[in-house]
Amino acid sequence: MNSVYIGIGSNIGDRESYIQTSLLRLQEYPGLQITSTSSLYETAPIGVTEQGPFLNMVAMLETEMNAFQLLEILQGIEQSLGRERDIRWGPRTIDLDILLYNQENIVAEGLVVPHPRLLQRGFVIIPLHELNPEIIIPTTNKRIDSYFNHIEDKEGVRLWKRKSTEDVFALFES
Repeated sequence: MNSVYIGIGSNIGDRESYIQTSLLRLQEYPGLQITSTSSLYETAPIGVTEQGPFLNMVAMLETEMNAFQLLEILQGIEQSLGRERDIRWGPRTIDLDILLYNQENIVAEGLVVPHPRLLQRGFVIIPLHELNPEIIIPTTNKRIDSYFNHIEDKEGVRLWKRKSTEDVFALFES
């Protein structure tokens, strides 16, 4: 089994519903299981700032799929939920990114793991740290907690909805 962390974000429409739906769709695939999710965080947009705030989270998966098979699944879910790729860093219904895949370094057309901007984004570092402060970033061999303590944009990431239990979907209960 492969251990994977994916980043999930949305800033169009019912952001929480898009995130919940993407998690439910991931669970439909054989050989893929969500083992843990972070809390939801609201963050200001980066790059194109004339858009609404994002909801972001990180999910941990166990899968039999290789990284390219998983990427295809993630992109299919994005497309089915109306993701358009017109503007880089622009608004999106859903964004699903492979952040870490085991302890592998992957550099290929269409896929770079660890995610190339992982260590520049508080909205990724904070939920990753929440899930496992001892995660090692393979490109640096440092634990995520060393980056967590030095996040520059920590103020731009605020807790929106705390995960209440270890149950994967407790986050979305009313």
